[in-house]
Amino acid sequence: MPAELNYITLKKAEQNDGQIDISPQVIEIIAGIASVQVKGVNRMHGSFTNSVNELFGKKERGKGVKLEFNQNKLNVDVFLFLDYGISVPDVALEIQKQVRQQLLFMTDLKVGSVNVHVQGMVAPKNEKVDTEKLFDNGDKD
Repeated sequence: MPAELNYITLKKAEQNDGQIDISPQVIEIIAGIASVQVKGVNRMHGSFTNSVNELFGKKERGKGVKLEFNQNKLNVDVFLFLDYGISVPDVALEIQKQVRQQLLFMTDLKVGSVNVHVQGMVAPKNEKVDTEKLFDNGDKD
């Protein structure tokens, strides 16, 4: 079942107190914030709708996060841009670790997988990247 259609119910040892339902948007926000706090992450990747909404002042916190809830496990897909010059595998592993930790800590949900999708690299504004020498390893022909 896609997470955007239903609330996710947390399982508790004591059912006498009632039930706890979490909106998928809350889980998206947790995963998004955990991702952008990792050093080397520039920003999350949003859709065209997210960009238009932000132009009109409506912040979209869950942008760049897709959830799927199957067999009591949560699968998270994170879409983002990284800073140019960082180690992609190192940052991706740290994102997976942070998202998993924060979701477990804040919701007690079992996370099946955290898939990191790097949509691009962002060069610093004050540094120009010479695209002619992008793959130049310094050898003279």
